[in-house]
Amino acid sequence: MRFLMRYLWEHMPLIFVQVFFVCIFAVMFALYHLPVAAVLYPAVLCLFLGCAFFMISARNAYKKHQKRQRMQEMHVDTIQEFFEHDPGMIEEDYQQILQNICREMQEAEDRTAESQKERMDYFTIWVHQIKTPIASMRLHLNMEDSPLSRRLTSDLLHIEQYADMALTYLKLGVDSTDYVFREVSLDDILKENIRKLRGDFIIKKLKLNYIPSGITVVSDEKWISFVIEQILSNALKYTNQGSVEITVEHPNVLCIRDTGIGIAREDLPRIFEKGYTGNNGRMDKRASGLGLYLCGQICNRLGHKITVSSEEDAGTTVRIDFTNTNLTKM
Repeated sequence: MRFLMRYLWEHMPLIFVQVFFVCIFAVMFALYHLPVAAVLYPAVLCLFLGCAFFMISARNAYKKHQKRQRMQEMHVDTIQEFFEHDPGMIEEDYQQILQNICREMQEAEDRTAESQKERMDYFTIWVHQIKTPIASMRLHLNMEDSPLSRRLTSDLLHIEQYADMALTYLKLGVDSTDYVFREVSLDDILKENIRKLRGDFIIKKLKLNYIPSGITVVSDEKWISFVIEQILSNALKYTNQGSVEITVEHPNVLCIRDTGIGIAREDLPRIFEKGYTGNNGRMDKRASGLGLYLCGQICNRLGHKITVSSEEDAGTTVRIDFTNTNLTKM
């Protein structure tokens, strides 16, 4: 009924024109003293015929209206198929407009893809280039063992992590990211990241509780290693005293627990949002709000489940569930 009233309202000018023409004929017949009934009878007949034509036209318009409503949920390429089966000049105009839109969209997508590729190429080259002076500085620092050299080595590691984080952030925006799933040793990944971060453990005098579990996981080694490194880095960053504990909860959950400053209860639901740093992150000017965001995105794409539980001033526990990727004993 709502559509019918709106359709009637939109065609009201045409109805008024028809009534106006009938009135002109009636007035002219009256002025020439002709029978007005000669006008009224055809007018009534035209009224009935007009109503029939109006109902048929309204029904066809309603069908097209329903079709256009279905089009709102379709892709532009699919919409064109609807107009191909509807003959008429208006439909042809719509089809031409859609073709122009599709062409412009494709050109825009091509430009965006090319721009994204250029950025990826630039940052990839940049990361590899910056790692050269980092490796050189690390080599020089390893030639001496002092509190200053250990501090500078730790800072160099953080610089390299931030560079890798920037590259990872860009790669996540590319749909064609190459994931290579295979069985990898969880202990090998953990040991490599612990070795990289050993300087921070020594500087902050934190205890590491870790017993190799002999577990393999089906995952992408490069990406899951990035996730574990980020979690361990956060544990070290926000833990000033105490320990970091790494365990595997039966049978398939990696658990990394620290005794740091923890996360406020109101911040927990948003820690995986992009750019969200929370109360503790705002106090730490180095926080970017990207670390846990990237971890959440990567785990989601790999099919792993990552969860965080925490209590202020009591520490944080991060769990990565590998259930969906067939965790098995070596």
